[in-house]
Amino acid sequence: MIRPKFILILCDLALAFGCLASAFDLRFGQLDEFGLLPNDGLLRLLIYLFVVELSTYYFEMYEPHLFRRRAFIVERCIYSSLASFFLLSALFYLLPDLQFGRGLLSLYLLLTLCGQIFLRLLARQFLRTTRFANRVLIIGVGKLAQTIAEVVPKDMNLLSYVRFVSCGKEKPLIAAERIVGHIDELSDLVQDYRPQQLILALAERRGALPLKEIMHCKIRGVEVFDAATYYEKQTGRLMVENIQPSAFIFSDGFRITSFMRSTKRILDLIFAGVGLLLVSPIIPLLALAIKLDSPGPIFYKQLRVGELEVEYFVYKFRTMRLDAESETGAVWAQKQDPRVTRIGKFMRKCRLDEIPQLYNVLKGDMSFIGPRPERQVFVDRLKETIPFYSTRHFIKPGVTGWAQVCYPYGASDEDALEKLRYDLYYIKNYSIFLDLKIIKETVNVVLSGFGGR
Repeated sequence: MIRPKFILILCDLALAFGCLASAFDLRFGQLDEFGLLPNDGLLRLLIYLFVVELSTYYFEMYEPHLFRRRAFIVERCIYSSLASFFLLSALFYLLPDLQFGRGLLSLYLLLTLCGQIFLRLLARQFLRTTRFANRVLIIGVGKLAQTIAEVVPKDMNLLSYVRFVSCGKEKPLIAAERIVGHIDELSDLVQDYRPQQLILALAERRGALPLKEIMHCKIRGVEVFDAATYYEKQTGRLMVENIQPSAFIFSDGFRITSFMRSTKRILDLIFAGVGLLLVSPIIPLLALAIKLDSPGPIFYKQLRVGELEVEYFVYKFRTMRLDAESETGAVWAQKQDPRVTRIGKFMRKCRLDEIPQLYNVLKGDMSFIGPRPERQVFVDRLKETIPFYSTRHFIKPGVTGWAQVCYPYGASDEDALEKLRYDLYYIKNYSIFLDLKIIKETVNVVLSGFGGR
């Protein structure tokens, strides 16, 4: 899906420019007053194009899942156009000299909306052709191969397929009709099936792989992945069970320099400061609602495990009754948890109970983005059952994080393992761009109430 994605981006840019020119022609009857060269006309043009592309990207209109349903395409295009309208209206309210005209803006966005819907419906048809069929060969027929097959992106192209190649004495867990041959026939299989990707999914590879043939496949343009790398690429998480200690040392990731830490701290202070400023008007209202809803303090503090497993007090708005753990002791929150107050249910759903943690960020106990902090009693138990669990404590815990936006609230050891996969992915691939992506996804999570308990 990489090539269609970039083709679509180029088409969108051409479409946006063409729609703006057409809107100007329809509105004023001629193009000589378009104002591209005199004054700041070029700047205004770029602003229009940038805002529309920003909205298009934000609503994931270049992602493969968009093309599975026509209704989904139309829905996302409408959302994108509305977002562009409000963003440009707000910008032009603050800087009126930058606009071409209100009528032109509405006409431009209407033309762009129709054009984007048409482009994506056209792309949906093209993606069903042989050229864009997704063809994958997996070397292996055991449990690991089965796991990899489950994460291969589902494709609406009827010509797409996932097939398996048996290797060694591995017990097959794959249906016989999906196994197309043996590893000794790899060259012929690649010639016959012409896969775009070859994935090595063997529990034991030593002495089993024909390295020369695999190298020839790569030279001929086939992408070759090992199971762990492919799993990480497709899911945004790591295969904890298959990670060797050497992977932490020799991989390109898991390296956060002093400069990166300093930059992250500066961004933490900015995000926490701006966040507190934005939510300050609703804090008194939340405090009053908590007081009226149930007896007890407004704020709640609890010891959590932070960076390098040093404990600190985390602050939150109280969402449970005072005697919440008097009988049960330390337990995870469950769905429809009877200990949660009425206003607490709403605050947890919208993540409003997390607001006081911005104070922890300013103090330096937490980062704005990082793994979710857990209590010591849970950490001690999880370290014994989950490999590399302590690795998540090499960086500061966060108010939000990759695991929080990708996985619903965890309430068991199994959930903790799944969230660790995401936490390790974040630590391995840390960058400012990943942080910005998490902030974008956090906004979506807050608006949707995903995973709140």
